[in-house]
Amino acid sequence: MSDSVELKNFTTVNFLNFALGFLGLQFAWQMRIALSEPVTSSLGASPLLYSLIWLAGPFSGMVVQPIIGVLSDNTKSRFGRRRPYLLMGALITAVALWLFPHSAGISDIIGKIFHVHMPVWGGLFIAAILIWIIDACINIAQGPYRSLIPDIVPPSQHAHANSYISLAIGLGSVIAMAVAPTLKFVFNYQMSISAQFIMAGLAFALAMIWTCLTIKEKSSLNSAEADVNTKEEIQKQSFWDSLKDFFLLSPEVKKICTMQFFTWIGMMCLLIYFTAFAIHTVYGIPDDTTIEIEQALKDTAQNYALIGLAIFNLICFLIAVPIGTLAHKFGNKKVHIISLSSMILAYLGLALFCHNSIAVLCFMALSGIGWASVSALPFAMLSKYIKPGTEGSVMGIFNIFIAGPQVFVCTLVGWIINMAAINGGINHHYEYSFYIGAVCLLLAVLATFSIKE
Repeated sequence: MSDSVELKNFTTVNFLNFALGFLGLQFAWQMRIALSEPVTSSLGASPLLYSLIWLAGPFSGMVVQPIIGVLSDNTKSRFGRRRPYLLMGALITAVALWLFPHSAGISDIIGKIFHVHMPVWGGLFIAAILIWIIDACINIAQGPYRSLIPDIVPPSQHAHANSYISLAIGLGSVIAMAVAPTLKFVFNYQMSISAQFIMAGLAFALAMIWTCLTIKEKSSLNSAEADVNTKEEIQKQSFWDSLKDFFLLSPEVKKICTMQFFTWIGMMCLLIYFTAFAIHTVYGIPDDTTIEIEQALKDTAQNYALIGLAIFNLICFLIAVPIGTLAHKFGNKKVHIISLSSMILAYLGLALFCHNSIAVLCFMALSGIGWASVSALPFAMLSKYIKPGTEGSVMGIFNIFIAGPQVFVCTLVGWIINMAAINGGINHHYEYSFYIGAVCLLLAVLATFSIKE
């Protein structure tokens, strides 16, 4: 009897406990998304250079997750297949998050230790390295975490499990984004960027430790009931074998990957550029760091960006579980098409009403509907085609179609924004990213129509 048949149904408490570690992961990831731009821009990064630094995410996603997926499928240890990677990724990420805001100081310390004069861009170089470490280690944890769903959750509950992951993504992001603005509003205390990164690292480490202690893995490699031939086949599986097998799973898998490719071009147009859009377009703070701006205005703009992302993720949190329920009733495809369409309208609103701070927040709320669906339903669609014992490699390869599109956003979209300068380069048209994102999301909707459920 296969492992999947023996799996017990999850209760609501089980689902909430399972999602806690991903809440910590998203807490850290959202802080890196929201506040890396203020850190790098203060070190002299232009819009294009900031976009190129963002390449850390897609490259680590395309390389790290598929490799870790195959390794975790083939890992034998008393700690399980996935848990060693979850814990390692969380702890290294926590340390890198704590160091990131101090990149300039680290550069100075290195110069003093080796008695060399560090260049002015030394701090930016250290920041870029730390971002690459953060993104790589988040990917080390994220792939195996997604793979836990087919490992321990019955197939009939995969959509629900992914919707709880979506819930954790929304709630973790809301908490991460809301802490600093809430402290400022309630206690008139402005939390520093370094303190927010320390908070994110601590949340990620503690949440993942809890997950590793409370989730009981059932590894098909160690199961007494597993077929011996299946064990040998899994153990011999290489990355290239996994890649070949991935595209032989079903013709529908290719359609799901096409949908995911265009979806994530659109998603990253928001995730990469919203903070810069809020600070430099909505609030009009110059990109040029040589122009002096009052710190109070900078703090206000940064808090506004955090509020926008908090609202975006709050809607994701509120409708994550209902989306799973609707998908179970009406089908993943129909619900996903409607959700992506709402995000297209939101992107057009963000671009057209970019100087209206209230309207921007309203459109961020609308885009949160699409975010809840993107975080859950594509994975639920794919999970129907995963063979037992290949969960990690399939999820890792699928991540290529999430990470790959980001290269396009980090290079071409970043170049377009960099070229679209205002007032001789003092500022840039960050709203262009939403026009591009809307077009790509429309292509994702058309690809979704072609999928057969």
